[in-house]
Amino acid sequence: MSGVLRRGAPRLAAAGLNVALRSRAAESQGLAQLRTCLGQGQPAWRSGLLATLLQRGYADLPAHQELNMPSLSPTMTQGNIAAWRKAEGDAVNPGDILAEIETDKATIEWEAQEEGFIAKIIKPAGSKDVAVGSTVALIVEEEADLAAFKNYTPGAASSAPAAAAAPAAAAAAPAAAAAAGGSWPAHEVLKMPALSPTMSMGNIVSWHKKVGDSVAPGDMLCEVETDKATIGWESQEEGFVAALLLPDGAQQVPVGAPAAVIVEDQDQVAAFANFTAADAAGGAAPKPAASAPPPPPPAAAAAPAAPSTPKAAAPRPAAAAPGGRVSASPYARKLAAEAGVSLAGAAGSGPGGRITAEDVQQLIASGGAAPAPAAAGAAAAAAPTGGYTDVQVTQIKRVTAERLLQSKLTIPHYYLTMECELDSLLAARESLNLSLAGSGGKLSVNDFIVKAAALALRKVPAVNASWMGDFIRQYHNIDVNVAVNSPAGLMVPFVRDADRKGLLAISGEVKELAAKAKEGKLQPQEFMGGTFTISNLGMYGIKQFAAIVNPPQAAILAVGAALPKVVEIAPGEFAEVQVLTVTLSCDHRVVDGAVGAEWLKAFKQAIENPYMFML
Repeated sequence: MSGVLRRGAPRLAAAGLNVALRSRAAESQGLAQLRTCLGQGQPAWRSGLLATLLQRGYADLPAHQELNMPSLSPTMTQGNIAAWRKAEGDAVNPGDILAEIETDKATIEWEAQEEGFIAKIIKPAGSKDVAVGSTVALIVEEEADLAAFKNYTPGAASSAPAAAAAPAAAAAAPAAAAAAGGSWPAHEVLKMPALSPTMSMGNIVSWHKKVGDSVAPGDMLCEVETDKATIGWESQEEGFVAALLLPDGAQQVPVGAPAAVIVEDQDQVAAFANFTAADAAGGAAPKPAASAPPPPPPAAAAAPAAPSTPKAAAPRPAAAAPGGRVSASPYARKLAAEAGVSLAGAAGSGPGGRITAEDVQQLIASGGAAPAPAAAGAAAAAAPTGGYTDVQVTQIKRVTAERLLQSKLTIPHYYLTMECELDSLLAARESLNLSLAGSGGKLSVNDFIVKAAALALRKVPAVNASWMGDFIRQYHNIDVNVAVNSPAGLMVPFVRDADRKGLLAISGEVKELAAKAKEGKLQPQEFMGGTFTISNLGMYGIKQFAAIVNPPQAAILAVGAALPKVVEIAPGEFAEVQVLTVTLSCDHRVVDGAVGAEWLKAFKQAIENPYMFML
């Protein structure tokens, strides 16, 4: 039995179409009766049901459910299928692992929510950049239905039935248009609410109510992922859910967008079977079926029209300086030379028509400039001539690149560098590690750095903050992210409430998180968050570097290697000490220079006096 007919069975029965939908013959009978009803001007929902049947082409397939690519992290818009754990024909139960999905953050196991049998895998293992919400597999309830999907290919099932049914659909259009003049029953459209002060859009994680369910004030309608957290959307009205206009996993839904429809009486639910978001935005009356566009003219009649072909667009005015020279910025000229395009005739948006780098990028994207022979030759001469290997970019690397580029382009960075003497810390570490030798524990210098940073954030809370546009948010919790290099890319798991934990607890947590990151087993709650980041390259012998702020945080600490340095400890008296160089990168919108300096002073005080950790 087709899934569409099964869902339409209650409405068929209500209309007096007593069809036993358990057989193919009954389905054919149902379609025939529906066509008869349409010809007699019966209610419009029947034409909608028929159109759905004809367009989707599921009349020859048993009832089934589409499994769509889930959203497994707040920022995920697409994912890669690393591996399927289930094969076609396998039984599936709630909680079973269906597949391993590579998101923008980590590789996460996708758990089944339904039971049944895998009828068809549409996106095989290794599929890249699969959009959230895209169908990746089909599942059926009965094992006997598996054979019907053996030769199923997406889109192929619908083409033939749709073509064969075109005359019937065309004949049904006038009846549908006539029936569309009525109004929808009284209803209320529920729109995406603003569930946080800064929320401008949200994601539908999952609906807790389905079409036909009753709702009362305080009932949970669905879970909405905002810019800060996943929050339950509670109903303020009572009635029955008539339509869900957004599916589970809907991404970046603007606040105020239609999301669901509620009616007062359950009997009215069926009337909204074909209600869409366009109906919610366009008014109370269903839209009539659009008339078919006029057929195109015969090919022979197109020949005389050739002379009227639109003329090519006139070249844009050149940004010429006195003497005929093209006026362009040095960087714009560099971009044009690398791309092999000519700036002659290009218009500039800079002062006096000067061509900017942005103008060149638009020119390259539009393909509107002819190659400059000299520049092309120079670019070819500069290209490497040896062999090369293209390395596939993982989701993590791609998203990290996008976020870091956004950070450098939108956050006004500045940098503060300070040296810290480590002799006291190294002595304390050696003493503590001797005490821990029997238990197997061992503290690293990085553990002390995490603790010192947390204490400095407690002392200077203005750094433990984020820029929110109209205000600055200072966090009460101090969660320190630690940058970890993994085979899939850079990960930044965080130690929650680091200021309240001892060195041993921090050490164990950092080791566990780092191991999970390298194995790709981090859970979302272990890396989605944090209020301050530490990036330590000291183990590679790097003396000093500047890191890029990890938005929405306001600062990141770059830690170099501990190196020996001769310092004057008293007039005329010198000694060699171990010195650590750290650089604080700050978002100037949140952290002023003096505040950043105050934080570094507090950090230096904690690092050089490690026994302060016990206070």
